[in-house]
Amino acid sequence: MRMRPTLSWTPGDDLPPGTTDLAPVTEALRAGGVLVLSGAGISTESGIPDYRGEGGSLSRHTPMTYQDFTGSPEARRRYWARSHLGWRTFGRARPNAGHRSVAAFGRHGLLTGVITQNVDGLHQAAGSEGAVELHGSLDRVVCLSCGAFSPRGELARRLEEVNAGFAPVAAGINPDGDADLTDEQVGDFQVVPCAVCGGVLKPDVVFFGENVPPRRVEHCRELVRAASSLLVLGSSLTVMSGLRFVRQAADAGKPVLIVNRDATRGDRLALTRVALPLGPALTAVADRLGLAVPAAATA
Repeated sequence: MRMRPTLSWTPGDDLPPGTTDLAPVTEALRAGGVLVLSGAGISTESGIPDYRGEGGSLSRHTPMTYQDFTGSPEARRRYWARSHLGWRTFGRARPNAGHRSVAAFGRHGLLTGVITQNVDGLHQAAGSEGAVELHGSLDRVVCLSCGAFSPRGELARRLEEVNAGFAPVAAGINPDGDADLTDEQVGDFQVVPCAVCGGVLKPDVVFFGENVPPRRVEHCRELVRAASSLLVLGSSLTVMSGLRFVRQAADAGKPVLIVNRDATRGDRLALTRVALPLGPALTAVADRLGLAVPAAATA
């Protein structure tokens, strides 16, 4: 039986408060047909910072925009210097209990799919098959001229060759894979062109100011239409790329459940917001459902 939203507040009220009650999330998963929408908050326990939570990187870091990247060779040089250094840390991140719990839900047939706003590949690494990478993935590179794709590891090797000894100490790593570096630390970092045509290389991610490909958006809309409920994990829903799916589900009368420690832009549309850390909360839900969540892989 489909759960129907029972909202105890009306538009214009203060945002509904968060709760620690996991029962609605547990019951939604027990019923099955759940679509997961995840954001940066699910990866913080893997050592990747959030954008907007407490201590979020937007307080000290302005992400690269598509317009800056395509319009300025100097901006691309700064981006690739920071991203190259950040990849050394970012690429070593491993799935945490939250990712592993989502994968367990999927293996037991409780999910219709996973949409992630993250570019870290951790859902796939945890075993979530077919996860839709709404904003792309940092482990791929695309040429803006010829459209050729190549592995990020290959680009990393090429950048190492032309920037031997490049090892500044970064102030931090951001959710988009950038390291915080000063212009002095970037120095004379060298960028390499596409190995196929000599064109400009870009990570296969959606930058700020760039649109998610329409076919990808429609695929996600189809997933929402097919789902019985939407479970939002670790997203502030500040950007429309994720919020639109919450609005779609709510408009269709499908329950929206959110697990996020801070208030979100979708709280008014949600049946509940559980204000707990993702890893412990989802592990507890899995335990209530009698599901085993694999332990973290050892290095």
